[in-house]
Amino acid sequence: MQLQQLAYFVAVAEARHFTQAAERMRVAQPSLSKQIKALEAELGAPLLSRARGNVTLTPAGEALLPLARRMLADADTARREISELAGLRRGRVRLGATPSLCAGLMADALARFHRAYPGIELLVEEGGSRDLVRALARGQLDLALIIMPLQSDDPSLVTEEILRENLVVVSPSIAPPRRPYLRIEDLRGHPMVMFRRGYDLREATLSACRQAGFEPRFAVEGGEMDAVLRFVEAGLGIALVPSMVLDGRPGLTGTPLAPPGLRRTIAIAHRKDVEPTRAAQAFRATLLFFLAEAAHDGSLPPGVELLGEGP
Repeated sequence: MQLQQLAYFVAVAEARHFTQAAERMRVAQPSLSKQIKALEAELGAPLLSRARGNVTLTPAGEALLPLARRMLADADTARREISELAGLRRGRVRLGATPSLCAGLMADALARFHRAYPGIELLVEEGGSRDLVRALARGQLDLALIIMPLQSDDPSLVTEEILRENLVVVSPSIAPPRRPYLRIEDLRGHPMVMFRRGYDLREATLSACRQAGFEPRFAVEGGEMDAVLRFVEAGLGIALVPSMVLDGRPGLTGTPLAPPGLRRTIAIAHRKDVEPTRAAQAFRATLLFFLAEAAHDGSLPPGVELLGEGP
């Protein structure tokens, strides 16, 4: 079994089309088909079903696909790790983070890392924690900043809790609430701007409202973080968001929830069975030093608390 054969198989499985997969891999289609047939012969089972121009995965193909993706990702990690042995002059860090973190603390942390290691390429994937956990498991990310607790126990991941932040009720600054604190019950009947399905904050909002005995009323739903904040600013409704995303947005007001309020914990995660590359380890250290300094000089966003004492 060769890595090239696995790469061809994954390309066809994802494109569901031999010609498109061959173009993606920059190889002639007959060569690609020949290599996949050789792989099927070696494994002793058909991987792809070809009928009337449609390409589908057989049960054996379904079983092989996640394994092939992981093997290819691990091989790529090994190549990058070896290339870094001469020093952190080149390499790549594939980082996943939730939209609230990308809109808040991440830009400054990334800038500091880039100044220290200008030759390291930074690839940032923005997404919800569930999507980021899946990407980690597939070997598509080196590190991810995710929301705890995980929706399901995953023994394949190592997680380290680093931040805790408050959730606040955000409203337009021209029409702020009259009280310094709000209760979840106070949101009953108010139009709300709601995140897309699968978004961590959507689930947190729905759970809090249902525990208070009501279903929230949506004015508009389906947005990512920036869209939700803009919709609130435009007066479409209120939303429940992390306090850190309001930094630098004078058109919005965040009202804390009455104690104990709602809080969420942010962790940095990586795969347990693969040691992070030297570049990824350097980014982790840079991020934790940045957060520790910000906590020490009081420049963390309001409502954000550092957990632990840094790296």
